[in-house]
Amino acid sequence: KDVQLNCSALLNEKDVIYWNIWKKSGKDPNVHEEEGTRIRTSEGKRLASKILRIETVNENNLNFSYNCTAASEGGIDTKSFILLKKEDPVDIPGHIFTRGMIVAVLISVVIVCLVTVGAIYRVDLVLFYRHFLGRDETLTDGKTYDAFVSYLKECRPENGEEHTFAVEILPRVLEKHFGYKLCIFERDVVPGRAVVDEIHSLIEKSRRLIIVLSKSYMSNEVRYELESGLHEALVERKIKIILIEFTPVGDFTFLPQSLKLLKSHRVLKWQADKSLSYNSRFWKNLLYLMPAKAVKPYRDEAEVLPVFSQP
Repeated sequence: KDVQLNCSALLNEKDVIYWNIWKKSGKDPNVHEEEGTRIRTSEGKRLASKILRIETVNENNLNFSYNCTAASEGGIDTKSFILLKKEDPVDIPGHIFTRGMIVAVLISVVIVCLVTVGAIYRVDLVLFYRHFLGRDETLTDGKTYDAFVSYLKECRPENGEEHTFAVEILPRVLEKHFGYKLCIFERDVVPGRAVVDEIHSLIEKSRRLIIVLSKSYMSNEVRYELESGLHEALVERKIKIILIEFTPVGDFTFLPQSLKLLKSHRVLKWQADKSLSYNSRFWKNLLYLMPAKAVKPYRDEAEVLPVFSQP
């Protein structure tokens, strides 16, 4: 493209301004010095300007010093103009760009896979973390029991399996196998004392409230346990509630509104023969919700949990 170089100076009457554009090889044919202009100022001096026009700049015009000289009685003053080639942006080689894109895609895939695996196996990862570090949340909280078990107390033929699950299976697995300490009403409530006061005291001493849900759960015998536990969980925030759906309930309208809100978060569902193994998803999820405790599981391979009828 064309370039114009403007040389300006403030001169007296007899001073001159000119361009020095000669090379050893001669004058470039595309370089032209135009007629200058002079404008008289109010101070009696002249503002002189002379344009050097370079048409279609090429390699011969680059890195050469075009000198503009102002000559006066006081001496000579020269100003130089040098044309430089603009550096082109450095292009990334194709193979490096391709490798970078592949690495970026692989990193994204790895991150997505890790997040997915973490979401799917979150419970297993947390249980492994607890076991690996020997973490124990029960040492300094002043609580006596790891969980208070609330269940239907009436042992009728239609709810006999539910009763067996609450007073036999839960203690056998959580206490004997995993080292937790449960509070069972029939076993731990002292006879002769006021039941209401005793239940309230035991719930206060427990870290969790395990509620074994069923359609017949809201009987008079467990209503106070539930009200006291909900108060500790929602108002005092001293206890966490674990809901176990032993038999399919479907309609939870019989529950208090506060318990319905808790139910919307998470409910563990007992699935008969699928939940019998100590390594089943049911027991892992229950351990995940229980407080972390540094106790090595007791393993008795000969022990078999009773098989319940399929709900």
